[in-house]
Amino acid sequence: MTEIKFVSEHRRYLHENPELSMKEFGTTSYIIEVLESLGINYTQPLPTGVVAYLKGESETTLGFRADIDALPIHEENDVPYRSSEDGVMHACGHDGHTAALLLFAKRCKALSDEGKLPHNCYFIFQPSEETMAGAKQLLDSWSGKEAMDAVFGIHIMPDEETGLALFRDHEMTASATEYRFYIKGESAHVANKQHGKSALEALMFTTREISQIQQFHLDGLNRNIIHLGRMDAGEAINTVPSNAYLEGTIRTYEEDDLAVIKGQMDKIRAAAEVLYDCKVEVTYNEGYPPVKNDPELRTLAHQSVESAGLEPVIKEKPYLFGEDFSFYSEVAPTYFVFIGAGDREKGYTSSLHTSTFNFDESILITVADYYENILKNYKH
Repeated sequence: MTEIKFVSEHRRYLHENPELSMKEFGTTSYIIEVLESLGINYTQPLPTGVVAYLKGESETTLGFRADIDALPIHEENDVPYRSSEDGVMHACGHDGHTAALLLFAKRCKALSDEGKLPHNCYFIFQPSEETMAGAKQLLDSWSGKEAMDAVFGIHIMPDEETGLALFRDHEMTASATEYRFYIKGESAHVANKQHGKSALEALMFTTREISQIQQFHLDGLNRNIIHLGRMDAGEAINTVPSNAYLEGTIRTYEEDDLAVIKGQMDKIRAAAEVLYDCKVEVTYNEGYPPVKNDPELRTLAHQSVESAGLEPVIKEKPYLFGEDFSFYSEVAPTYFVFIGAGDREKGYTSSLHTSTFNFDESILITVADYYENILKNYKH
């Protein structure tokens, strides 16, 4: 079987049979079936996902990660391998990440059989990147994490041209933090509105002040997102609203900025209570930290993408979306690269998380080339 047939067959099966975060049971079974056919040992730290292992010719151990979950999106592509699950789609390229890592594992098994595998390798097929921090759950449950000397990962990026590889030292993606305001007032009939405590008024104050945080309290040269995502207030057309709710997300790559934002939100909470005599609570769901690339691995990554036929491009500013690959840096040095997959001539122009996202599968061979260059050139 040619390599393009290998990656296309596996990617298309996964694309046609997508599963949401922490529900990737069929996906996991399929990956295990492929690993067993290749004669590669594996373990399952979680009910979904799998970690494969090959012993190399040194004491060094490298980790290579692919995410395996899909998104709650209804696919609109007219392709033979279109999703068979209504409302579920591999719209972020995780099917491709998985197929590329399977190809790399196949290559490594051939090297191992010849006694030529340079280092020990973990092939991490990780669940639930899109939600619930699957990386953290896997690392919390897997004893093998302590053995890794470095961990590498990629993400297909359709907003960048095919042939480019984007990376930078330190922060590569943003932190992602959810916030929620719960406002409790006191109801009254509109005819006696002076006896009520309007949660809606407190909500309007809160949203107005949140929208000013970036303008007045943060460095204008830093890119942050303080997003108002959803709000709700009131019970009836003729009563003072006694309850209100607001939720949104914060994206930032500067930890100090996140602290400022939270500090201002707490002040807004306290001011709303005083001004509108309501009870206001703010909570945070700490999401993914920023992905941080270790500068010591930069030369290796740079040389490896070039050897794979890609043009290395240093990104000046991080992407402002979250990525749970960030948790691997808590156990080993990491490096994460974005591989361009946009091709206007071939019609691959849709962004990540869209119903028409697709890509040329030959890029998956290039990803395996990149991983193989990392493996062969890594020096402890």
